[in-house]
Amino acid sequence: MATNKKIIDETEKNNVLPDTQGLTDTRNLPINKVGIKDILHPMIIKQRCGKKQTTVANFNMYVNLPHNLKGTHMSRFVHILNSHEDYITVEIFKKMIGEMLILLEAESGHVEMSFPYFIKKTAPVSKVQSLLDYNVSLIGEIRKNEANLKVKVTIPVTSLCPCSKKISDYGAHNQRSHVTVTVTVKEFIWIEEIIDIVEKEASSELYALLKRPDEKFVTEKAYDNPKFVEDMVRDISSHFNNDDRISEYIVESENFESIHNHSAYAQIHQIKE
Repeated sequence: MATNKKIIDETEKNNVLPDTQGLTDTRNLPINKVGIKDILHPMIIKQRCGKKQTTVANFNMYVNLPHNLKGTHMSRFVHILNSHEDYITVEIFKKMIGEMLILLEAESGHVEMSFPYFIKKTAPVSKVQSLLDYNVSLIGEIRKNEANLKVKVTIPVTSLCPCSKKISDYGAHNQRSHVTVTVTVKEFIWIEEIIDIVEKEASSELYALLKRPDEKFVTEKAYDNPKFVEDMVRDISSHFNNDDRISEYIVESENFESIHNHSAYAQIHQIKE
């Protein structure tokens, strides 16, 4: 009995510990974003093919803080992550942000989830298969009761310079390029759909594993399909202009030049009516 009473007394003592972050702040300065950054958490992503992909995501999670509160409850962000270890879909991702606002008694919230995403690719001639990685981010925000979801994907591709091909007696310089697409979606869109569009418009797509016949194929394909960095962003943007699921997009292309010590860069940012 004495032991039980000691436990009860200790529990009551813990229940009355001071809540410092809940105190009133008198500096009259609201904070736009407060929360946690760079927390890693395992996640399962649903692929277009219907399979599951297990990955590790890096999370940034923020809420607003009114001028009269000293601090927010940081541990509650981790609690939200731990309660969602199943599929992460667009619907569940939005739900997480809504839960965050309720749990932290906030008016606006922002969550970023970044992770490597792998797609099995088949070489064009030999048909050998290999995995290629893409950097993906889901960026969700709720402000004034309006939810906003962005999907950001960085796709590595090959670009071949049209000018170099035109002026050279033989050959043309090419380089690896990173195309970064950020789309604000009104309806669900697969990550693979974005990747397909970009790879189709590049001089050539990339593969993790190529045999010699494949290398010949992709080299000649790039030579037959030269693209300036300006061509790349314009051709990709034309697809998004015709997609009613997308309300806003940013298309960026950076060519890591093989004959210069700098990159070529272009961007199109479009808010659709």
